[in-house]
Amino acid sequence: MRGRLVLALIALALAIAGFGVYGTLIVTDGGSTSPTPTPRAAGTFVFEPAETPAPETSPPVPPAPSSPPPVAPPAAVQATTQATVQAGDPQEVAVRYLTAWQAGDLAAMAGLVSAPPVDFAERHRRFDAELRITAPPSLTPQTPRRRSALEAEVPFQGVRQITGLGPWPFSSVLHLVRHAGQWRVRWTPQTMHPSLGEGRSLRLTETKVRRPATLTREGLPFPAGSRAGDYFTGLEGTTTELKLRELPSGRVLLASPSKGGEATRTTISQDVQSAAAHALDGLQAPAALVAIDLRTRQVRAVADTLGGKGAFNGLYPPGSTFKVVTAAALLRTGLTSRSPVPCPAAYTIPNARRFTNAEPADRGVLPLTTAFALSCNTTFVQQSYERLRDGGLRTEAADRFGFREKPGLSSCRIRPHTDLNELGSDAIGQNSVQASPLCMAEVAAAAATGVWKPAVMTERPPADSPPEVPIGDEVAAQLRDMMGAVVTQGTAAAAGLPPGTAGKTGTAEVAGGHSHAWFIGYRGSLAFAAFVQNGGSGGATAAPVAARFLNALR
Repeated sequence: MRGRLVLALIALALAIAGFGVYGTLIVTDGGSTSPTPTPRAAGTFVFEPAETPAPETSPPVPPAPSSPPPVAPPAAVQATTQATVQAGDPQEVAVRYLTAWQAGDLAAMAGLVSAPPVDFAERHRRFDAELRITAPPSLTPQTPRRRSALEAEVPFQGVRQITGLGPWPFSSVLHLVRHAGQWRVRWTPQTMHPSLGEGRSLRLTETKVRRPATLTREGLPFPAGSRAGDYFTGLEGTTTELKLRELPSGRVLLASPSKGGEATRTTISQDVQSAAAHALDGLQAPAALVAIDLRTRQVRAVADTLGGKGAFNGLYPPGSTFKVVTAAALLRTGLTSRSPVPCPAAYTIPNARRFTNAEPADRGVLPLTTAFALSCNTTFVQQSYERLRDGGLRTEAADRFGFREKPGLSSCRIRPHTDLNELGSDAIGQNSVQASPLCMAEVAAAAATGVWKPAVMTERPPADSPPEVPIGDEVAAQLRDMMGAVVTQGTAAAAGLPPGTAGKTGTAEVAGGHSHAWFIGYRGSLAFAAFVQNGGSGGATAAPVAARFLNALR
């Protein structure tokens, strides 16, 4: 009787161990677990319930008809269970690999692969570049499958974004092998996509096709040389059809939708678009200028030589243009635009790094408006350290100015700071702060009107459009005074901007390259952002671009 009970307990322990390795697991950003699937968010992996595999031993002995009360397993069974659970988990390796892939961390991915090819990272980069994939994929693991004690599989589904085609769903499988006590991914090209087997490949093809023209909101053709071809089809009576094909079969995996019928009107204004396009004339570096209507937030112009719809989708450090957001957060703590603040030549956060200004002079104590107009880094770093250490800066950016994951045309983001050095850099638009020109035009529009709303390219906002967010009348009024001072007495005073313009310059440092040049602002019924990639000083390069744009509209 006792011998049969021991055998039953051993079989039960092995079944439990098998479930610990291959059972249901839901991993979220916070590391919590749940027994039921939850909606998937960015950075969240959901495993569907998995059946517990049968132990690779003889079947358990059935219990006797009249079972005694439960007793603790013998020490040998406890040790076997613990050793099995601690021996390694293929699910954990799969989660780590897919998390790194979704974050674009190729080095971390390679570190989880068994014998990765020497060109592992280059294959991923080349795959994305050739197929015009704009970002790492979104990934969702499925039910894991156990093949043997040394092999497991985790199927997964993913979605990539292809420029010009949009979302591209796919399915593949992570094959995992156990070697020397460690689980690792057995990588092949099919891990990236199942159509990459031996002798097979993927190719993106484009074909020019005659289509009716796309028109401006006035019903007129787009101006010649509009620099808006990445955003609209048929500007010259043709459009490009894209197809993603599997070779050599020729099977079409994804194609741009066929468009026919009459010409469509857009939200673009012919005069505003023409002014934006000509404002970029003569620039040697890639650049963009976007303009939106203050009342409707409809896009009135987009001129872009960045490529890949960089004016909407690109992510660049905004530099000191982000001080509009930082200033709003500081005003919410009790400062006013007239509050005296120090502007030293250098400022060191206690027990952290030293920050300096573009101009080395110590300017003493100034009103906050003057420090903003002169773009004093040390002022905004010091005030953020003293007033926003509790996360107030990120709250302001994410909750009131759109720096969060959201549906819409623009892209921008900021992470929670992990130390004071990151807080100081975030306060002046560096470190984790990234934004597209359209996002920064939305920031300027929010300051001009007192309400943040997403930009749109339709007559009415889409159904999934984020709600508008008031930033406060008093805060907005003070921001407008501060942005006006930038043009009349600050870093943009010599740019030739017409009267009535308010804005903010930005010079964003870039590792290993020239700084990005920015100027954002508003005048009349328009808010705008001018951006020159690696263009140097915002006041010397981007503000004159904005001046050419605005002067052409007068």
